[in-house]
Amino acid sequence: MDIQNLQAFLHVADAASFTRAAEMLHLTQPAVSKRVAALERQLKVSLFDRIGHRVSLTEAGRALLPRARHIVLELQDTRRALSQLGDHVAGPLVMATSHHLGLHRLPPVLREFAGRYPDVDLDIRFMESEAAAHSVERGDLELAIVTLPLAPSPALTTRCIWPDPLVVTVATDHPLAGDPGPSAGILGEWPCILPDHSTYTRTLIDTAFAGQGVSLQPRLSTNYLETIRMLVSIGMGWGVLPHSMANEGGLITLYPNGIRMQRDLGVVRHHARSLSRAGQALLELLNTQAM
Repeated sequence: MDIQNLQAFLHVADAASFTRAAEMLHLTQPAVSKRVAALERQLKVSLFDRIGHRVSLTEAGRALLPRARHIVLELQDTRRALSQLGDHVAGPLVMATSHHLGLHRLPPVLREFAGRYPDVDLDIRFMESEAAAHSVERGDLELAIVTLPLAPSPALTTRCIWPDPLVVTVATDHPLAGDPGPSAGILGEWPCILPDHSTYTRTLIDTAFAGQGVSLQPRLSTNYLETIRMLVSIGMGWGVLPHSMANEGGLITLYPNGIRMQRDLGVVRHHARSLSRAGQALLELLNTQAM
C-alpha cells in the first residue's frame, strides 16, 4: 500500500476538501485526486462521497481512517528511530507555532538552533494553538510550540517553557484609564476586544471573569494579539494582552479586583511518538529557556 496515497487520503478526510488537502501537501488538486483514486482501486471500495463541492467519508472511509493514521504514524516513528542510530543531527523537522510565539519568543531560539544544526530542514507551520495541538495528536506534526491546552488530550505531553501573565489594558485616554483597580463588573459594562471563543486564551479569560459573576460580550473578536493591541490603543475598547505586550507603550494596565490570569506557552508532543534527533535537539534548546 503506497504511503503517499494513505497520506493524501488522511489530508482529504481531515480537510473535507481535495483543494485544501492539496494546499497542505503542496501538490495540485488533480495529483491528490489521483492518489486517492489509486487507493480506492487498490482497496476496491469508494472512500469519499463527492456531491458537488462537498466531500464526506463513506462507511469504508470511516473504517479506514484510524487504521491509516496508525500505519502512517508507525512508519514515521520507524524512520525517526532509524535516523537516531547516527550522531549527526539532520533531516526534516515538521513543527508548528502560533504567530505570537513566532514573533515574540522563538526568533532567538530558532537562530541558535539553525546555527547549531544547519543540516536540519525546518518546516515551520504557523497556525492557531488549538489547531496545532490537534495536528500533533493526529500525527501530522512532530511537535508544536504554542499556548498549552488547558485540558490536554491524554495522547499529548506538554511542557511549559514560558509562563505568560495576562493583564487588562486600555488606551491612555480611555475613561477607565484613571481607575487602576476597577471591579470585574465595571469592566463588563464597557466594550472589549478579546480572542475568539474557540481559543485556549479566551477560555482562560472567560473563566476568570465568570468567577466574579461577569459574562463578557466583546465588541470584536480576533485571534491576533497584535491586532487586539492596536484596537485597544485607538480606544475601541479594553482588552486582555500578555504583560510583555502591555508594556510596549501607549497602553495603561489595569488590575481589576479578583482577576488574575496566566497562560502557559510551551511544547506539545505526542506521548507515544519518539522524537527525531532534530526534534530532541530543539526540545533540549527550549528547555534551557524555561522560566
